[in-house]
Amino acid sequence: MPKLTKRLIDLAEPGPARSFLWDTELRGFGLIVQPSGVKSFVVQYRNAAGRTRRMTLGRYGTLTVDEARRRARAELVDVASGEDPAASKRAYREAPTLNDLFDRYVEEHVSAHNAASTAKDVAAMLRTHLRPRVGAIKANDFSRADAAKLHAALRKTPRRANHVLAILSKTLALAEVWGVRPVNSNPCGSIARFPETQRKRFLNAEEVQRLGDALVEAETVGLPWQIKAEGSKHLPPENDRRTLLSWQTVGAVRILLLTGARLSEILRLAWTDVDAGAGTLALPDRKGGARVPHPVNAAALAVIAALPRAKKAVYVFPRDDDPKQPVSKEALESAWARVRWRAGIPDVRLHDLRHTVGTYASQAGVSSFIVRDLLRHSNITMTGRYANFDSDPVREVANKVGTRIETALSSKPPARPDA
Repeated sequence: MPKLTKRLIDLAEPGPARSFLWDTELRGFGLIVQPSGVKSFVVQYRNAAGRTRRMTLGRYGTLTVDEARRRARAELVDVASGEDPAASKRAYREAPTLNDLFDRYVEEHVSAHNAASTAKDVAAMLRTHLRPRVGAIKANDFSRADAAKLHAALRKTPRRANHVLAILSKTLALAEVWGVRPVNSNPCGSIARFPETQRKRFLNAEEVQRLGDALVEAETVGLPWQIKAEGSKHLPPENDRRTLLSWQTVGAVRILLLTGARLSEILRLAWTDVDAGAGTLALPDRKGGARVPHPVNAAALAVIAALPRAKKAVYVFPRDDDPKQPVSKEALESAWARVRWRAGIPDVRLHDLRHTVGTYASQAGVSSFIVRDLLRHSNITMTGRYANFDSDPVREVANKVGTRIETALSSKPPARPDA
């Protein structure tokens, strides 16, 4: 077989099966002719283990015969040095992409360590931003420049940009643990995060007073119809019509404000979670975690003690039509929309009631560690399970906060012009 030349390759005709033309000048360098007529350059060799390997260099037309011969010679030089180019190429082709890492991150970390709401948020960030933009990149190829480009592309939404970068950084940190990337190779740590505007809304004493007045009005005589609830499309022509809010929604708002608990934690608060004797409510030890006894103030326990309790009620705040199910989040948020407008605090979210508790606790002069435990931002320590609740500093702070809020709720607020 003569040396491979352009003329010889052009004359090569396809047959019913693939055929090979081998170069006489460089051993192992050749051409494959497919039945379809596609012609590709290859290099064939034996690796250090004595196994025959064949690697495609590129198509004829894309490469000239001289270019292909130079590439083949370079690969054969590597083989002579003990390398296996075909195996390296295959390993790279099969190497995990960032999408593969994201799948493992969700399966092994998010599902095991994060709350359901966090998992949902992570899934949205992966689906919307990370997978489309960087998912196809090989895990070992992802660089600081790639991370900076992704972060900069989201600069119009700083908080989201930082959140996306945090998810990516955690994924790449786990990739080091899994042995997919070299140790200390995470490129996200050196990317400067965008400044974020933090929401710091909480209720002052006068606003708590107005809220308390609105809650009493809502459960006794009802809220006036002329107070438009968010999302309602029509208002009745009468100005003296009122709507009572359910005791479940009014009671839930009071407990949210008195405890600083999360909305989902109170909506699914069961009667079995209430221990009036010990002065505790079973609340998650962390967001999405298992419920454990947590000291709460006497004001919150008094509100719960005054609630009606149906025989079949499982939850403290059950649905009217099904006492075995908790009142829905939508029902509470709809009621809250009416209450906050009546109280003159239309910008306050239900979660801001939690901020209020944290702020009042901080203003009481207690340490940040006690505030952390009060709001359960981290697990309660093992020794805390055996501590005397009467001397527990978390209970002391909870009672201080509860007394202040209870006093404000029951105080008569200034007259409103629209009353």
